[in-house]
Amino acid sequence: MTATDPKDDLRQYLQSARDALLWKLEGLSEYDARRPMTPTGTNLLGLVKHVASVELGYLGDTFGRPSGEPLPWLADGAEPNADMWVTPDESREDIVALYRRAWAHADATIDALPLDTTGKVPWWPDGKDEVTLHHAVVRVIADTHRHAGHADILRELVDGAVGMNEGKDNMASTDPDWWADHRSRLERAAREADRRA
Repeated sequence: MTATDPKDDLRQYLQSARDALLWKLEGLSEYDARRPMTPTGTNLLGLVKHVASVELGYLGDTFGRPSGEPLPWLADGAEPNADMWVTPDESREDIVALYRRAWAHADATIDALPLDTTGKVPWWPDGKDEVTLHHAVVRVIADTHRHAGHADILRELVDGAVGMNEGKDNMASTDPDWWADHRSRLERAAREADRRA
């Protein structure tokens, strides 16, 4: 087995989550990209806005490498949760472009600094705000994959589209009848377990 650069591994996992998240927007109307799909308002384009902000913070500001990107939804006095949805004045193209710029900025930080570089997370409490670049990258990978999983579910609820990434759906079957039977079986199993409880 050939040894790889740990940064390459980290970048690969981060990029796979980034790509999966943006893929979930493809082919959707403005409404479907933005509409709240859960009681807390979770929506596809809002997830992209959020993860762009996360990357710029953890892999930029934390290491003294501010991006210069205006993020008014994170400013003092911004309304709560403003990074999790997109206003009518913010275009999908602008949010996606912001995310791609966040990638480039984060990747430049990963390239420029050793993984043991220590930074300070501006929004963490004093005395508990130090983090290594390695830890910050792993945190961003985990957050992005978490939100890509949310996007998987939201997209399935919007139009039934499923899959891990473009060209690899990673699903047990492509037959809608198989899935209908499978879902019915799970419903019966849940009801039976509930009766036994």
